[in-house]
Amino acid sequence: MSQMPDHSKVWIYQSNRKFSDKEVEEIEQIVGDFVENWVAHATPLQASFEVKYNRFIILAVDQDVHPASGCSIDASVRVIQEIEQQFKVDLLDKMNVTYKTGEFITFKTLIEFKQLAKSKAVSGSTIVFNNLVNDLGEYREYWEVPAQESWHGRFFK
Repeated sequence: MSQMPDHSKVWIYQSNRKFSDKEVEEIEQIVGDFVENWVAHATPLQASFEVKYNRFIILAVDQDVHPASGCSIDASVRVIQEIEQQFKVDLLDKMNVTYKTGEFITFKTLIEFKQLAKSKAVSGSTIVFNNLVNDLGEYREYWEVPAQESWHGRFFK
């Protein structure tokens, strides 16, 4: 992933629970096999992935080499759905928030996070994972940010 250019399109899937190290190995094998053979209209995609914090699966495609098509994106979602089923996790629900509490990573529903913000259990300086970043440059710079610097900031006004 480190060799991929900043303009590469990125997709981030967060798990509703932490994966064990053994599960990460299996997921890396599944996603690695997929990325190695990922194509758009029979043309191989320049793609990469990583699993971060035993909780996030990040896929990237260099759109300048060859863009991902609707069918190729659908194929990646099918792989994510297979991982969901195999490991009994939720990776596609975007209505959840993952944030840091010290060195720990916490996962809450959006409603729970709003309540935590209201009760001041989390603040605008709480480090959140902004999974709405669009490319690797944003991922590298703005994925782990204080809540007030991301879309989460609206809960602290």
